[in-house]
Amino acid sequence: MASTTIPGAIKPLVLLVEDDLSLSRALAFSLQIEGYRVEHCETGEALLVRPPPVRPACLVVDHRLSGISGLDALAVLRGRRVNLPAILITTQPTTTERRRAAVMGVRIVEKPVLDAELFAAIADELAR
Repeated sequence: MASTTIPGAIKPLVLLVEDDLSLSRALAFSLQIEGYRVEHCETGEALLVRPPPVRPACLVVDHRLSGISGLDALAVLRGRRVNLPAILITTQPTTTERRRAAVMGVRIVEKPVLDAELFAAIADELAR
């Protein structure tokens, strides 16, 4: 897949919230090759205490984190009026989780995460 950035342009940031370090490293590597800047948080709590990223940025958040869930962390951010594009990655989301995500404008990408699917979701969210 071709790089999503224009030479000299500001690379969009993907803020990846994932507690599985091997998955996080693999996703970060793939995203960097695709032309994104990547920052990482291991927990939802770490996401909530850092300043929100400046656009262009997209949040990619695992749902099943230790501590606060990814969906709950995104709900806190939405309550703070941080309305950055967000993608929730999870395995077998429940109907309730799907509804909550939809109400918050959060797209779900199911695990196992395929790079092409995640890249397309990020590009689509950044284009909005």
